[in-house]
Amino acid sequence: MPATTDTKRCYCGNDKPFAQCCEPILTFKEKPKTVRHLVRARYCAYALGAGNHREFLMRTWHPATARNVRVTDLTNDNLQWQGLEILLAEQRGDQGRAEFKATFRAGADGPLRVHHERALFHRIQGLWLYLEGQVREEEPSA
Repeated sequence: MPATTDTKRCYCGNDKPFAQCCEPILTFKEKPKTVRHLVRARYCAYALGAGNHREFLMRTWHPATARNVRVTDLTNDNLQWQGLEILLAEQRGDQGRAEFKATFRAGADGPLRVHHERALFHRIQGLWLYLEGQVREEEPSA
């Protein structure tokens, strides 16, 4: 698990400290205000250990697609997340979409890989939820 203090920048790559960026979302003290913020917070949940943040991940997954999620999908913590790049994040009314790349390693010595996803989001009662995404794994660009 990555180490941080209240003054170091957030795991999502934002310049804000974790305590002021994604931590309030992960601990349910605040709701993500935008699709971009939900993408950042969900990335942090995986980077800090999805098994430790199962409840957050499930509560921010749209009920229509959450039933397809297996607990083993959320407890596989042997991926080492290295960084997040949000290529697009937009919303209109209660619909949103994002495209992002998250780099990772499988284990400490695994090759660097890229999780490239185009995702859809839906806001219900003021809470942005992950609906679904199209994922492809890539080699990192040089």
